[in-house]
Order: sequence, then C-alpha cells, then structure tokens
Amino acid sequence: MPLHNAADRVMEGVRSVQGQSLADWELLVVDDASTDDSVARVEALAAEDARIRVLRLECNGGPAVARNAGIREARGRYIAFLDSDDGWAPDKLARQVALMERGVVFSFTAMERFDEQGRRLSAAGVPERVGYGELLKTNYIGCSTAMYDTRFFGKVEMPLMDRRQDYGLWLRLLKQVEFAYGLNEPLVRYTVRSGSVSSNKLTTAGYTWRVYRELEGLSRVRSAYCLAHQTGRAAVRNQLPRLARRLGWLHPVGG
Repeated sequence: MPLHNAADRVMEGVRSVQGQSLADWELLVVDDASTDDSVARVEALAAEDARIRVLRLECNGGPAVARNAGIREARGRYIAFLDSDDGWAPDKLARQVALMERGVVFSFTAMERFDEQGRRLSAAGVPERVGYGELLKTNYIGCSTAMYDTRFFGKVEMPLMDRRQDYGLWLRLLKQVEFAYGLNEPLVRYTVRSGSVSSNKLTTAGYTWRVYRELEGLSRVRSAYCLAHQTGRAAVRNQLPRLARRLGWLHPVGG
C-alpha cells in the first residue's frame, strides 16, 4: 500500500485488510514522504498488529517507487496491491488465494466503484481470462484487485512511470504467461476521486500511449489502433451497454 498524505482515508483501507477472513497476510504500508499524520495513524495500528509493517521513503518518489519498495520487502508468496483510498471485501484474499492455489499465477477480481461521499456508483465485472493482446485493447485489471505468484514470476516490479505503472506491470507479466484469470466477484471497493489523474480521460490516454510506445515498443500504427480500441470500447460500454455485452466488452458482475 503506497501512502502519501492520506490521513483522511488510509485507516479504512488498512482495516479492510485486518478484517480479512484469511488471516495469514502481511501488509506493507510504504510512506512516500507524507507531511500529514498518515504514518502516525498507521503506526498506531502496526504497534498492535505485527502483520502490518511501515516502510518510510526519505523522498517522495510516486506510487511506482513506493509499490516497488513494498514488492522488494514482501516475504509472502503472493503479491497483491491495495491503494490507500480503496478497500477489500472480507473474503477478498480467501477467494483469490483459493483461485491461485488451483494453479493460477496471475489473477484479478471485479470491483465496485464509490464516490468520495461513499455513494455506490457502479460495479465493474471482469472476463474469465485475458491475454496480452486483449489487455492492450482494454485494461480490465484494477490495481487493487491484482495478485501474482512470485514462485512463478519472481518479484517483478512496476515500471517507473508517474501513472499507468500498474498497467505496465500487467503487460510485463502477460509476456511470461498466456492468461491472467478473473474472479467475477466485487471483492474490491474502488473510490473515484474528482480531479484525479485517472478521472481525466485525456491525461489517461496520454499515459496509455506512453505505455504502448515507451514500455511495449509498439509502432505508432499499432499504438493508435490499441488506443482507439481503449477509448472506443469505453464509449460503447458507457453509452451502449447492451451492444457492449454482446461484443464481450462489458461483463456484468457474476455474469
């Protein structure tokens, strides 16, 4: 869990991990040079729960740097991610680890979206599986839903980009394995924040273009093709959901 000035919301995320039905976990909270009392709040919980560890970075490096520090320090077999303003359903780890123990090495789950006032906006279902080529066209994998097996991959870190570094990691992993497998249950609570980079479609498209060109080395033509799919599919899902379902671009939760 990367942490930067999130005192108003981090406790809910940490407590969602503490509330997991699967108790064998380790939470690494990586403070990215916060200037509020975020760290003090988490350290108070860590003093009472040895499964929580707080790592401090001297300089603010951004989410990729913080997440990679956590990956390097992690002692468990499975690596999962949780942003400080998101939360996990109580059975998230139990359900996902059960899937992984059936031979899956990279998995993700459906999620529910909420606004900053806690009002439910929508649910985002996921396909049964997704490969590299399909993920280039649509990123179905939310960061707080993903899990990968270090016994298979080793510790693979996120590319050092300001945004979309999680998408870059998923593509890296899918170059080593044919599919990532989806658990179509809403096991993650995702908070949509107004004014965030991820909520700005033009900015997000710019970072996606960088993933294609700088990380994946795609040609301009193929990058434009994939980006057109990303934006076009999103528009169809929002405006023509029935058509999106028929085309396999929209996946109802549990469906």
